[in-house]
Amino acid sequence: MDKPFSVIFMGTPDFAVPALTALVDYGCRIPLVVTRPDRAQGRGRRLLPPPVKTAAQCLGLPVDQPETIRTREFYERIQGIHPDLMVVVAYKHILPEKILNIPRLGAINLHASLLPKYRGPAPIPWAIINGDTETGVTVMRMDKGLDTGEILMSRSIPIHSDDTAESLKQRLSALSADLLKKVLEQMENGRLTPVPQVNTEASYAPLLKKKDGHINWSHPAEKIERFIRGMTPWPGAFTFFNDKMIKIYKARVNPVCGNDPPGMVVQGFSDELRVATGRGSLSILEVQGASGKRLHINEFLRGHSIPVGSLLT
Repeated sequence: MDKPFSVIFMGTPDFAVPALTALVDYGCRIPLVVTRPDRAQGRGRRLLPPPVKTAAQCLGLPVDQPETIRTREFYERIQGIHPDLMVVVAYKHILPEKILNIPRLGAINLHASLLPKYRGPAPIPWAIINGDTETGVTVMRMDKGLDTGEILMSRSIPIHSDDTAESLKQRLSALSADLLKKVLEQMENGRLTPVPQVNTEASYAPLLKKKDGHINWSHPAEKIERFIRGMTPWPGAFTFFNDKMIKIYKARVNPVCGNDPPGMVVQGFSDELRVATGRGSLSILEVQGASGKRLHINEFLRGHSIPVGSLLT
């Protein structure tokens, strides 16, 4: 098939931007970029565009931001473009089957896991929280199910011991762009061999909500440390001291076991806040209190006394 492909791109967050850029670099024609509407964000509730919209405008691409794609108007607009292909990256809406069937080459999705593991909206944090040593990106042919389509290509990368959801997301985002170009090359040459997913091996990565970041100190220290990294930056891991929330960004495992109840502050070094857990203890190294500023624990403790014997809940 002759280049360039005519591609409708659908995506929303910064994770999707490298894939959009990769399509442009490959020489694809992009008659439309579809993303979510601008949303009010931050304390000032300013109306801000999604990262994909900003990137598309910088590239000189037309943008549509429908509140819903389940309208006759949207369907007819996509149908009228006659695209070769639709590429979807973290658009955060399930696409109706009749829209998926419009492009003559179908629709493909870039998903940040090694499918069928971690289907769903939050594969990156759950891979860290669950202690996986590797993850990756899968390009799949979209069908009416949730991340259930045939696998076109996948690539894996290791999860580092200090990875947060943010740092891992950045590496997977770059990988997705490279992988998309390889898929386009194989598609152009007619060499893609779709492989059905093994549904019995599937797992689900549910969306994280703000309340999900509450730390359970009865868990082992290693599990809590992974939890903190997986919850960073969203929704953020947190605990309470005297009914005030403290967000925790960085911690270190101390394998030495004691008999102190989980959540109790125990004796440690001056540059840490050491907390007992269900097994071992955790040194809290970076936090954010009510001031909203992320601080090293030394700075935080200068203005906030949390003496040995205190209980974090």
